[in-house]
Amino acid sequence: MRKFYLLTLTLLLSITMFAQNRATTLLNETFDGNELPSGWSIGGLGAESWYMSPTNNAGGAANELLLYYYPSFNGISRIVTAPIDLTGIESVIFTFKHCLDNYSGSSKIGIATSSDGINWNTAWEQNYSASGQFVVSEAVATPDMGNPNVLFCMFYEGDSYNINNWYFDDFEIFVQDELDLKLVSIDIPSMTPAGDVNLMFTVQNLGKTTIESFTIQPNGPSIGMCDFFNTETFEATIAPLEKMQFTTEQYFTLQPGQTYNIYADIVDVNGTQDDDLTNNSLEKAVAATMGDAQRIPMIEHFSSSTCGPCVSVNNNMNSLTANNPGKFTYAKYQMNWPGAGDAYYTEEGGVRRDYYGCNAVPMVIIDGESQGAVSQAVLDSYYNKPAFADIRGAFNVEGNTINITADFMSYANVENIRAYVSVNEKVTTGNVGNNGETSFHHVMMKMLDSAEGNIMNINAGEYQRLEFSFDMSTTHVEDMNDLEVALWLQNYETTEVLNSHFAYAYTNHCYPVQNLTAAFDGNSVINVNWEAPEQGTPVGYNIYINNELVEENYTELTYQNTELANELYSAGGDNVIMVVALYEDEKTSVGVGNIFSSGVNVIEKEESTFSIYPNPAKDIVKISAIEGQSSVVRIYNVMGMMVDEVEVNSDNMEINVSDYTPGIYFFNVEGKTVKVIKD
Repeated sequence: MRKFYLLTLTLLLSITMFAQNRATTLLNETFDGNELPSGWSIGGLGAESWYMSPTNNAGGAANELLLYYYPSFNGISRIVTAPIDLTGIESVIFTFKHCLDNYSGSSKIGIATSSDGINWNTAWEQNYSASGQFVVSEAVATPDMGNPNVLFCMFYEGDSYNINNWYFDDFEIFVQDELDLKLVSIDIPSMTPAGDVNLMFTVQNLGKTTIESFTIQPNGPSIGMCDFFNTETFEATIAPLEKMQFTTEQYFTLQPGQTYNIYADIVDVNGTQDDDLTNNSLEKAVAATMGDAQRIPMIEHFSSSTCGPCVSVNNNMNSLTANNPGKFTYAKYQMNWPGAGDAYYTEEGGVRRDYYGCNAVPMVIIDGESQGAVSQAVLDSYYNKPAFADIRGAFNVEGNTINITADFMSYANVENIRAYVSVNEKVTTGNVGNNGETSFHHVMMKMLDSAEGNIMNINAGEYQRLEFSFDMSTTHVEDMNDLEVALWLQNYETTEVLNSHFAYAYTNHCYPVQNLTAAFDGNSVINVNWEAPEQGTPVGYNIYINNELVEENYTELTYQNTELANELYSAGGDNVIMVVALYEDEKTSVGVGNIFSSGVNVIEKEESTFSIYPNPAKDIVKISAIEGQSSVVRIYNVMGMMVDEVEVNSDNMEINVSDYTPGIYFFNVEGKTVKVIKD
């Protein structure tokens, strides 16, 4: 692997006047509204089975289109676009995303066209029998091509009872350019461990010409400097409409606790510039974590005592959880349908139902992702994924009042994350319906403060605390000695669950350490200090340096490490200390973390004394310098060639960019720096 640094900060400027729009896009529908787009219609059967859902299961942004099994039908149902003028056009590409939550058997979806709305010509069709998320990109060259008013449809064919839900999003119809390589995604996770990270990305050939080679320019702005990379060329045969994933040899070095904007741009395709520049660039925010924790998957289960199919799923889930103690957190929402529904339905359960777009039971969600049911293999796969948050809580009961204390800790900076607290009863018998079940497990009784969650901003290595006291006599609780409390952190926009944990039951909270500090004493000793928790008596402490356990069951409040000191000091960069308080009966607090640096090989961050605006720009870029600072601005294109050099010798000056070649440019300012990132 190779690594390159440019120690002066590179400024990224997007010249929007050069953005080359795809003139051949005929339709681009993301279903963001609450109704079908204007001019669209439902044809054939199943008119009452299509909904706009506030979910993003297909892989796009909420909202999305949903086909629900009920009212069930057996035949063809079509989602039909408004008419599209195809005069002079011989073929198009139709792309969309979809996600199937299958119940049984097989069902077909396809693409068809019509010039009269009566006679349909099928362009593509495929049977699906397994749940999953998919992307379709298909060429359409039916006899309707060339006509002025052509209807397109995405059709379903089969018995709708065989599905639970089928989600669709991001319909696009366009005419292929000759040469067009799209940068589909930057595949570095939005939370990733600190350290060396190669750029992983996916491209798709949207053009007619087979791609034999392409060149990409990675760029990773960081704190105090910029990792500015050489271009890398990849040789690979990518057929039209084919997707392929690649990884650069170069890598970014991410420091713990920082958030980065990772940027990439395709600058060359088959030795030349491709025909559509608007899909060549992507940017992604990546938070570098201080470490990771054991993931405890969060299971949310929608069910009802009046639901016949719920019985087998409940039995399977009961067996699964009995065989996996400590490997899950659970909350079951009893619904008010089918029929009369469940007697223990609550409005809070309805809020979670609407959040996930659940309109059929049974439905099982694990870590925010829909599953028909959770098998041992599925549970294991989630349990074995690293988690970048940790949660601990405890509750006790006084009469009918439950008292809860919970700490939510993150290994990365997170904003507007939501903490959820669900008070459940382990087993209920008072909500028996007509499906033959006589007992129900993990039934949610109350969500605190509400089913909308508690919004938090958490800095890396720190925690936020929630405390509640609630009179459970206002709920359906049958036995106050049979409660459990589920805790989880969730990204509300993406539904991703960062981690979860059951609160310790009928006991005191395990409080974490206070005022943790760490520093090098010269290059020979790492000194670590902390204060005891504000309440409780720990039996010891576990100490981690850079996510490695270096001391177990330690009993003092100060700690020194000489073995790692010289190694870490010489390596430079940031290091992470984490301390976890240990309590009786193998209970623990959340960890508390801190970042300490050696000072070696660290570039000090200077005050920004430049501003460059507007960004993006059209004709003129203005540069404002403080205190009459003199410097030179060097302007590079995406190939790394310098196209201009301008001296800055006044507090305010302008650079005319109206004659620049279409594309993206990098402004490099010598001396003190400021960062500008394209919109």
